Amino acid sequence: MEKYLIVGLGNPGDEYAMTRHNAGYMVLDAFAKASNTVFADKRYGFVAETSIRGRKVFLLKPTTFMNLSGNAVRYWLTKENIDEKRLLVVSDDIALPLGQFRLKASGSNGGHNGLGHIQQLIGQGYPRLRVGIGSDFPLGHQIDWVLGRFDDEELQQLQPVIDTAVKIIPSFVLAGIDVTMNLYNKLGKGCQKLLE
Repeated sequence: MEKYLIVGLGNPGDEYAMTRHNAGYMVLDAFAKASNTVFADKRYGFVAETSIRGRKVFLLKPTTFMNLSGNAVRYWLTKENIDEKRLLVVSDDIALPLGQFRLKASGSNGGHNGLGHIQQLIGQGYPRLRVGIGSDFPLGHQIDWVLGRFDDEELQQLQPVIDTAVKIIPSFVLAGIDVTMNLYNKLGKGCQKLLE
């Protein structure tokens, strides 16, 4: 049976719930709910399992805190013997406006500490889904911004991206990264507008 690992980056604990840096957690929570599966507290992360047309899918929300996300990703890839091409990492991205997303087959970490640590441990040849959180903060206040909570208006803008991400995951599993990028990246430039 083919296996896949879908990782949503974030920080564990109530104090980080609904913060911009936890956009990856939010996507995985939505996908788990849609898949009728629940997370269990396991080594290095909250883990849920589901299957999509005969393919086994592991969902992982690392509990290592963002800057050590690679420890969780490497552990679960190794434990389940999953190739990194069957890994999809969902993260927040300040370079993208809120309401947009970008799916990539590989690439740099873009200054994101979680992606940076994963890259240190397994390289950068893995697919990732970047969820825009915008960059509406004064110089030097990036940490306050990413660890700040979405307000109600921002959550409304984010919801279409989360809804689309929930569809992207099975497409990635069944059709692969290239087909999924072709299908969804045009939506990602203005998810809000196209879904209204």
